[in-house]
Amino acid sequence: MVETSDNTTMYIIEGSKKAMLIDTGTKCEKLDEVIKQITQKPLLVMVTHIHPDHSGNIKYFDQIYMHPGDTVLMRMMKVEYNGKINYVKDGEKFDLGGTPLEVLFTPGHTPGSIVLLDRATGNCYTGDAFGSGLVWMQLQPHVSMGIYAESCRKMEVLMDKGITKIYCGHYPYVKKAFDKNYMTEMRQLAEELSKGTAPEGKPYPTKVGIGTQNPMITTKGSASIVYDPDHIN
Repeated sequence: MVETSDNTTMYIIEGSKKAMLIDTGTKCEKLDEVIKQITQKPLLVMVTHIHPDHSGNIKYFDQIYMHPGDTVLMRMMKVEYNGKINYVKDGEKFDLGGTPLEVLFTPGHTPGSIVLLDRATGNCYTGDAFGSGLVWMQLQPHVSMGIYAESCRKMEVLMDKGITKIYCGHYPYVKKAFDKNYMTEMRQLAEELSKGTAPEGKPYPTKVGIGTQNPMITTKGSASIVYDPDHIN
């Protein structure tokens, strides 16, 4: 687990032959040299989504892996990257040498959000796909709350089949791995927002309400969703 000064979290998974860096954070100069101090194995750089706090240091690497769903976001945000982009697909597996990691496509926070599954350990590394206590769904380009609820539902099913811990993209805020209860509450809240039956929302501070002029936040148990009331479905 590697934390940057703005509380963004990257994860390094090492197998017997290769290593994977999940996300590249931001505000971290010469990240490639930092990683080499941790592992000397050939490195795969996987980006869970293209927001700058999770892809801000891709310039230090010759190639990255990401889902094609976020190419629209790269264009919108004018992300400059001269390396090779490898597009991953749902269910694709990467064998690091006795440590297979599997891609799960989880659109919602962004159109191309993915998570990485380590079925052997029961770990899942999620970037911002399911938030760090709360998930931002007010951002453009908007993904419907119904689609996001389905992403949550897929994760719930996996948590009935051996995945027990969700490691989020901003770990310092929560200092723990999330369990299935969190995932269930997030799915229920997304469904209720989609149906118009969610607990009444409250204004979300505009200084951090990126993506809309009128962000709202609603909560169910340990899960919260920030949303644009004009773009729920």
